[in-house]
Amino acid sequence: MPAPCYFEIHADDCKRAQRFYGEVFGWSFTYYEAADIEYYRIATNEPNAMAGGLLKRPSMVQPMQAPNAFVVTLLVPSLDAYIEKAVAAGAIVALPKFAVKEIGWTAYLVDTEKNIFGLFQEDASAR
Repeated sequence: MPAPCYFEIHADDCKRAQRFYGEVFGWSFTYYEAADIEYYRIATNEPNAMAGGLLKRPSMVQPMQAPNAFVVTLLVPSLDAYIEKAVAAGAIVALPKFAVKEIGWTAYLVDTEKNIFGLFQEDASAR
């Protein structure tokens, strides 16, 4: 079956997005010269992690335009700590922490580029 193998983040300001994801998750970025657009490869610095890219948003988001809702959720060791780090770096909480019963805790945030992303912490005792 097909499975996700790559992720991309669109940004109005690539440098601002790099600061945000670098500060919150420790990711690093390398400019990719072969692309015809402003494009950076993302290193999440985790073994066997899915590869990713960051690119200049192809068009401006218009007022009242629905956001892209194909959400990537990141596994974190402490949901509360990462929510705090993300908010300090400029994120907005879109959906506060809630239990996925007997599996863990999750929350959705909006990054500095108006993209929605999820955070998830495993916890079999979540209720």
